[in-house]
Amino acid sequence: MNLKGEPAFVGRHCGSHRYLVTPELARFYADALDDPSPRYESIAPPLLFHSECYKVLGEWYLANLFGNLHARQDWELYGEIPIGGTVRTRSTIIERYHKRGRDYVVNETDLVGEPDGRLLVRGRTHQSFLPKRDGAAAPARSGFVVDEQTARQKAPAAPFPTATGPELAPRKKLVDARRCWMFSGPGRNYHTDAEEARKLGFPNIVVQGMMSTCFVQQLMHDSFGAGWTVGGRMSLKLTNVLWVDESVTVRGRVAEEVPEGPSRRVHCQVWVEKDDGTRVALGDASALR
Repeated sequence: MNLKGEPAFVGRHCGSHRYLVTPELARFYADALDDPSPRYESIAPPLLFHSECYKVLGEWYLANLFGNLHARQDWELYGEIPIGGTVRTRSTIIERYHKRGRDYVVNETDLVGEPDGRLLVRGRTHQSFLPKRDGAAAPARSGFVVDEQTARQKAPAAPFPTATGPELAPRKKLVDARRCWMFSGPGRNYHTDAEEARKLGFPNIVVQGMMSTCFVQQLMHDSFGAGWTVGGRMSLKLTNVLWVDESVTVRGRVAEEVPEGPSRRVHCQVWVEKDDGTRVALGDASALR
Protein backbone atom coordinates (compact mmCIF):
# COMPACT_ATOMS: atom_id res chain seq x y z
CA MET A 1 0.00 0.00 0.00
CA ASN A 2 1.18 3.52 -0.81
CA LEU A 3 0.89 5.51 2.41
CA LYS A 4 2.34 8.81 1.19
CA GLY A 5 0.35 9.39 -1.97
CA GLU A 6 3.40 9.01 -4.21
CA PRO A 7 2.51 6.96 -7.31
CA ALA A 8 6.09 5.76 -7.92
CA PHE A 9 6.65 3.62 -4.84
CA VAL A 10 8.83 0.53 -4.44
CA GLY A 11 6.80 -2.60 -5.03
CA ARG A 12 4.31 -1.03 -7.40
CA HIS A 13 3.20 -3.32 -10.23
CA CYS A 14 3.30 -1.16 -13.36
CA GLY A 15 1.67 -3.40 -15.91
CA SER A 16 1.81 -6.59 -17.97
CA HIS A 17 1.44 -7.30 -21.69
CA ARG A 18 1.24 -10.40 -23.85
CA TYR A 19 2.93 -10.64 -27.28
CA LEU A 20 3.19 -13.06 -30.17
CA VAL A 21 6.82 -13.14 -31.35
CA THR A 22 6.50 -12.88 -35.12
CA PRO A 23 9.20 -13.02 -37.82
CA GLU A 24 8.14 -9.48 -38.80
CA LEU A 25 8.98 -8.15 -35.32
CA ALA A 26 12.43 -9.72 -35.47
CA ARG A 27 13.09 -8.37 -38.98
CA PHE A 28 11.98 -4.87 -37.99
CA TYR A 29 14.38 -4.91 -35.04
CA ALA A 30 17.24 -6.18 -37.21
CA ASP A 31 16.60 -3.41 -39.75
CA ALA A 32 16.33 -0.69 -37.10
CA LEU A 33 19.60 -1.69 -35.42
CA ASP A 34 21.43 -2.92 -38.55
CA ASP A 35 21.83 -6.24 -36.74
CA PRO A 36 21.27 -8.90 -39.45
CA SER A 37 22.12 -12.06 -37.51
CA PRO A 38 21.14 -15.30 -39.31
CA ARG A 39 20.15 -16.71 -35.90
CA TYR A 40 17.12 -14.38 -35.91
CA GLU A 41 15.38 -16.72 -38.35
CA SER A 42 14.66 -19.13 -35.49
CA ILE A 43 15.15 -17.07 -32.33
CA ALA A 44 14.28 -13.44 -31.69
CA PRO A 45 16.87 -10.80 -30.77
CA PRO A 46 17.34 -11.01 -26.98
CA LEU A 47 16.43 -7.33 -26.56
CA LEU A 48 13.45 -7.42 -28.95
CA PHE A 49 11.29 -5.90 -26.19
CA HIS A 50 13.96 -3.40 -25.13
CA SER A 51 11.52 -0.56 -24.40
CA GLU A 52 8.70 -2.49 -22.77
CA CYS A 53 9.17 -0.54 -19.52
CA TYR A 54 8.38 2.70 -21.37
CA LYS A 55 4.93 1.48 -22.36
CA VAL A 56 3.75 2.13 -18.80
CA LEU A 57 5.31 5.55 -18.12
CA GLY A 58 2.38 6.84 -16.12
CA GLU A 59 2.85 4.05 -13.60
CA TRP A 60 6.46 4.79 -12.62
CA TYR A 61 7.69 8.11 -14.07
CA LEU A 62 7.88 11.12 -11.77
CA ALA A 63 5.76 14.18 -12.53
CA ASN A 64 8.54 16.46 -13.81
CA LEU A 65 9.52 15.16 -17.27
CA PHE A 66 11.65 18.22 -18.08
CA GLY A 67 15.26 17.06 -18.40
CA ASN A 68 14.66 13.40 -17.56
CA LEU A 69 17.39 11.00 -18.71
CA HIS A 70 18.08 7.27 -18.84
CA ALA A 71 21.04 6.80 -16.49
CA ARG A 72 21.81 3.10 -16.31
CA GLN A 73 20.61 -0.18 -17.81
CA ASP A 74 21.15 -3.76 -16.68
CA TRP A 75 20.22 -6.83 -18.72
CA GLU A 76 20.19 -10.51 -17.71
CA LEU A 77 19.50 -13.16 -20.36
CA TYR A 78 18.16 -16.54 -19.22
CA GLY A 79 16.61 -18.14 -22.28
CA GLU A 80 16.19 -17.69 -26.03
CA ILE A 81 12.96 -16.14 -27.32
CA PRO A 82 11.50 -18.48 -29.97
CA ILE A 83 10.06 -17.05 -33.17
CA GLY A 84 6.38 -17.98 -33.21
CA GLY A 85 6.18 -18.25 -29.44
CA THR A 86 4.15 -16.18 -26.99
CA VAL A 87 5.65 -14.11 -24.18
CA ARG A 88 4.33 -12.01 -21.33
CA THR A 89 5.93 -9.06 -19.56
CA ARG A 90 5.62 -7.71 -16.04
CA SER A 91 6.95 -4.38 -14.79
CA THR A 92 7.71 -3.47 -11.15
CA ILE A 93 9.31 -0.53 -9.33
CA ILE A 94 12.14 -2.05 -7.28
CA GLU A 95 14.12 0.99 -6.04
CA ARG A 96 14.13 4.76 -5.60
CA TYR A 97 17.13 6.92 -4.65
CA HIS A 98 18.57 10.46 -4.85
CA LYS A 99 22.02 11.13 -6.27
CA ARG A 100 23.86 14.27 -7.41
CA GLY A 101 20.79 16.47 -7.49
CA ARG A 102 18.57 14.01 -9.33
CA ASP A 103 15.81 11.62 -8.30
CA TYR A 104 16.03 8.06 -9.64
CA VAL A 105 13.38 5.40 -10.12
CA VAL A 106 14.37 1.82 -11.01
CA ASN A 107 11.94 -0.27 -13.06
CA GLU A 108 12.47 -4.02 -13.34
CA THR A 109 10.80 -5.62 -16.36
CA ASP A 110 10.68 -9.39 -16.81
CA LEU A 111 9.95 -11.25 -20.02
CA VAL A 112 8.59 -14.76 -19.48
CA GLY A 113 7.56 -17.47 -21.90
CA GLU A 114 4.07 -18.90 -22.13
CA PRO A 115 2.57 -21.20 -21.09
CA ASP A 116 5.39 -22.39 -18.79
CA GLY A 117 6.25 -18.99 -17.25
CA ARG A 118 9.99 -19.48 -17.74
CA LEU A 119 12.04 -16.33 -17.19
CA LEU A 120 13.75 -15.35 -20.46
CA VAL A 121 15.01 -11.77 -20.03
CA ARG A 122 15.21 -9.34 -17.11
CA GLY A 123 15.93 -5.63 -17.52
CA ARG A 124 16.48 -2.95 -14.86
CA THR A 125 16.09 0.65 -16.00
CA HIS A 126 17.41 3.52 -13.88
CA GLN A 127 15.63 6.71 -14.97
CA SER A 128 16.71 10.07 -13.52
CA PHE A 129 14.53 13.14 -12.99
CA LEU A 130 15.27 16.75 -12.11
CA PRO A 131 13.52 17.96 -8.95
CA LYS A 132 11.49 21.09 -9.58
CA ARG A 133 13.07 24.33 -8.38
CA ASP A 134 10.67 27.21 -7.85
CA GLY A 135 8.19 25.47 -10.09
CA ALA A 136 10.63 24.58 -12.88
CA ALA A 137 13.84 22.71 -13.50
CA ALA A 138 16.99 24.82 -13.69
CA PRO A 139 18.22 25.05 -17.31
CA ALA A 140 21.79 25.47 -18.52
CA ARG A 141 23.00 28.86 -19.78
CA SER A 142 21.74 28.02 -23.25
CA GLY A 143 18.24 27.52 -21.89
CA PHE A 144 18.54 23.75 -22.22
CA VAL A 145 19.13 21.22 -19.47
CA VAL A 146 21.87 19.65 -21.60
CA ASP A 147 23.29 20.81 -24.92
CA GLU A 148 26.37 19.83 -26.92
CA GLN A 149 28.61 22.33 -25.08
CA THR A 150 27.57 21.40 -21.56
CA ALA A 151 27.75 17.70 -22.41
CA ARG A 152 31.40 18.13 -23.41
CA GLN A 153 32.19 19.89 -20.12
CA LYS A 154 31.67 16.84 -17.95
CA ALA A 155 34.45 16.11 -15.48
CA PRO A 156 37.04 13.57 -16.66
CA ALA A 157 36.13 10.03 -15.66
CA ALA A 158 38.36 7.28 -14.33
CA PRO A 159 40.42 5.47 -17.00
CA PHE A 160 38.38 2.99 -18.99
CA PRO A 161 38.83 0.31 -20.13
CA THR A 162 41.37 -1.25 -17.80
CA ALA A 163 40.99 -4.70 -19.38
CA THR A 164 44.03 -5.89 -21.31
CA GLY A 165 42.66 -9.00 -23.02
CA PRO A 166 41.66 -9.49 -26.67
CA GLU A 167 39.49 -6.85 -28.31
CA LEU A 168 36.06 -7.82 -29.62
CA ALA A 169 35.42 -6.95 -33.27
CA PRO A 170 34.02 -3.37 -33.17
CA ARG A 171 30.78 -2.21 -34.79
CA LYS A 172 30.29 1.22 -36.40
CA LYS A 173 26.83 2.83 -36.31
CA LEU A 174 25.29 6.00 -37.73
CA VAL A 175 22.23 7.03 -35.73
CA ASP A 176 20.14 9.01 -38.20
CA ALA A 177 16.53 10.18 -37.94
CA ARG A 178 15.19 7.04 -39.62
CA ARG A 179 16.89 4.81 -37.06
CA CYS A 180 15.56 6.97 -34.21
CA TRP A 181 12.02 6.69 -35.58
CA MET A 182 12.24 2.92 -36.06
CA PHE A 183 13.65 2.40 -32.59
CA SER A 184 11.63 4.95 -30.58
CA GLY A 185 8.55 5.63 -32.73
CA PRO A 186 6.09 5.69 -34.26
CA GLY A 187 4.88 8.58 -32.10
CA ARG A 188 6.49 12.00 -31.79
CA ASN A 189 8.66 12.25 -28.68
CA TYR A 190 12.03 13.64 -27.70
CA HIS A 191 13.73 10.58 -29.23
CA THR A 192 12.10 11.09 -32.64
CA ASP A 193 11.25 14.80 -33.01
CA ALA A 194 13.36 17.94 -32.41
CA GLU A 195 10.39 20.07 -31.38
CA GLU A 196 9.38 17.54 -28.73
CA ALA A 197 13.00 17.44 -27.54
CA ARG A 198 13.04 21.21 -27.02
CA LYS A 199 9.91 20.97 -24.88
CA LEU A 200 11.83 18.75 -22.47
CA GLY A 201 14.96 20.88 -22.36
CA PHE A 202 17.13 19.52 -25.19
CA PRO A 203 18.20 21.33 -28.39
CA ASN A 204 17.79 18.34 -30.71
CA ILE A 205 16.63 14.74 -30.84
CA VAL A 206 18.12 12.75 -27.97
CA VAL A 207 18.92 9.22 -29.10
CA GLN A 208 17.22 6.79 -26.75
CA GLY A 209 19.76 5.39 -24.30
CA MET A 210 18.36 1.90 -24.77
CA MET A 211 19.74 1.93 -28.32
CA SER A 212 23.31 1.91 -27.03
CA THR A 213 22.51 -1.18 -24.96
CA CYS A 214 21.19 -2.89 -28.09
CA PHE A 215 24.40 -2.02 -29.92
CA VAL A 216 26.38 -3.70 -27.13
CA GLN A 217 23.99 -6.65 -27.33
CA GLN A 218 24.95 -7.08 -30.99
CA LEU A 219 28.65 -6.92 -30.13
CA MET A 220 28.28 -9.66 -27.52
CA HIS A 221 25.92 -11.79 -29.62
CA ASP A 222 28.24 -11.70 -32.62
CA SER A 223 31.17 -12.63 -30.37
CA PHE A 224 29.61 -15.40 -28.25
CA GLY A 225 26.40 -16.61 -29.95
CA ALA A 226 24.32 -18.93 -27.78
CA GLY A 227 26.69 -18.30 -24.86
CA TRP A 228 25.31 -14.78 -24.83
CA THR A 229 21.62 -15.41 -25.45
CA VAL A 230 21.46 -17.93 -22.58
CA GLY A 231 23.44 -16.65 -19.60
CA GLY A 232 24.54 -13.22 -20.86
CA ARG A 233 24.85 -10.24 -18.50
CA MET A 234 25.22 -6.52 -19.15
CA SER A 235 25.40 -3.45 -16.90
CA LEU A 236 25.88 -0.09 -18.62
CA LYS A 237 26.11 3.46 -17.33
CA LEU A 238 24.81 5.99 -19.87
CA THR A 239 27.43 8.66 -19.47
CA ASN A 240 26.72 11.28 -22.13
CA VAL A 241 24.03 12.35 -24.58
CA LEU A 242 24.02 10.89 -28.08
CA TRP A 243 22.36 13.24 -30.58
CA VAL A 244 20.69 12.38 -33.86
CA ASP A 245 23.00 12.11 -36.89
CA GLU A 246 26.05 11.26 -34.78
CA SER A 247 28.17 8.16 -35.40
CA VAL A 248 29.37 5.78 -32.73
CA THR A 249 31.64 2.76 -32.52
CA VAL A 250 30.76 -0.11 -30.21
CA ARG A 251 33.80 -1.69 -28.59
CA GLY A 252 34.70 -4.37 -26.08
CA ARG A 253 37.76 -5.96 -24.53
CA VAL A 254 38.08 -9.19 -22.57
CA ALA A 255 38.94 -8.67 -18.90
CA GLU A 256 39.09 -12.26 -17.65
CA GLU A 257 37.74 -15.77 -18.19
CA VAL A 258 36.70 -17.87 -15.20
CA PRO A 259 35.14 -21.33 -14.68
CA GLU A 260 31.36 -21.47 -14.23
CA GLY A 261 30.02 -25.01 -13.85
CA PRO A 262 30.79 -26.98 -17.02
CA SER A 263 31.41 -23.75 -18.96
CA ARG A 264 33.58 -20.67 -18.65
CA ARG A 265 32.35 -17.11 -18.22
CA VAL A 266 34.10 -14.43 -20.26
CA HIS A 267 33.97 -11.04 -18.54
CA CYS A 268 34.36 -8.03 -20.84
CA GLN A 269 34.49 -4.28 -20.54
CA VAL A 270 32.30 -2.66 -23.19
CA TRP A 271 31.68 0.88 -24.34
CA VAL A 272 30.04 3.01 -27.03
CA GLU A 273 31.96 6.08 -28.20
CA LYS A 274 31.44 8.93 -30.63
CA ASP A 275 33.93 9.76 -33.36
CA ASP A 276 35.59 12.34 -31.07
CA GLY A 277 36.11 9.73 -28.36
CA THR A 278 33.25 10.81 -26.10
CA ARG A 279 31.84 7.78 -24.32
CA VAL A 280 28.05 7.66 -24.30
CA ALA A 281 27.83 4.29 -22.52
CA LEU A 282 30.27 2.04 -20.72
CA GLY A 283 30.25 -0.88 -18.36
CA ASP A 284 30.57 -4.64 -18.09
CA ALA A 285 29.17 -7.56 -20.04
CA SER A 286 29.78 -11.27 -19.82
CA ALA A 287 28.88 -14.45 -21.69
CA LEU A 288 29.48 -18.18 -21.46
CA ARG A 289 31.93 -20.13 -23.55
